[in-house]
Amino acid sequence: SPQLLEPFNMADEQPGKDKWLPLEANPEVMNKYVSNLGMKLNYSFTDVLGLDSDLLAMVPQPCVAILLLYPVTAKDEEAEGEKSGVISPNLYFIKQTVDNACGTIGLIHALGNCQDQLTFDDGSFLKGFFEKTKNMNPDERAVALEMEEAISEAHESSAQEGDSTTPNRDDRVDLHFICFVHKDGCIYELDGTKPSPVNHGPSSSAAFLQDAARVCQEFMARDPAEFRFTIVALTATN
Repeated sequence: SPQLLEPFNMADEQPGKDKWLPLEANPEVMNKYVSNLGMKLNYSFTDVLGLDSDLLAMVPQPCVAILLLYPVTAKDEEAEGEKSGVISPNLYFIKQTVDNACGTIGLIHALGNCQDQLTFDDGSFLKGFFEKTKNMNPDERAVALEMEEAISEAHESSAQEGDSTTPNRDDRVDLHFICFVHKDGCIYELDGTKPSPVNHGPSSSAAFLQDAARVCQEFMARDPAEFRFTIVALTATN
C-alpha cells in the first residue's frame, strides 16, 4: 500500500515552525502535482516494482531521477560519514526548512536537476522558480520556497489525494524521502536535511538506473528486517 513521504529530523521540530501535511509516495499524485505546477508530462513518475534485473527492465527509459522513501534509523546516521568525493557545481540543491516537506523537496531535486530533459509551461510556477533560484545557494532557495504560496497550496492539495488516509499535520512517521540523480559522471544523493549532496560514485546516463538500484540496496541492507521502502522513477512517458 502507498506510504507517506515524511521527514524524520528531530532538529527541525521547533515550536511554531511551519508544517505541511505529508505527501503520499504515489506516482499518480506526484504527476498531478507537478503538472498543476507547470510541468509537461512527456516525462512522468512511475513505480519501480523491485530491484532485480527483470523488474528494472520494466522501467521506461530514459530514467533521469530516482526517489527513495525509506525508514530512518540510527544506522543511517552511522553510514552518513562513509561517502565522500567531489560534488559537481552543476547540481541543483535546496535545503529543507519546512517540516513534512521532504516529498516536495525530493520532487524539486528531481526536476531541478533534469531541466534539460523536461519542459515547463511559460509563466508556470516551476519555470519561474527554477529561473529565479538558479544562481542562489541552497539556503537562499529554501527561503524562496517558503515564501511561495503556490507551492505550499499545491502541496497541501496533493497531500489530501491518493489511496491512504490523510494524516494529521503533527503526525510523526519515521520515513524520509530523498532523490538520486546522475550529473557530470557521478550519481548523487540529494537530501535537503543534509549539508550538501552525497557522491555515491561513478555513473552515466545509460547506467544510472542500475547504479541507483545499487545505492537503494545499500540503504535496505542497513536493516534487512525492514520492508518499508518505496521507489519511484522519473522517466520518459510511455
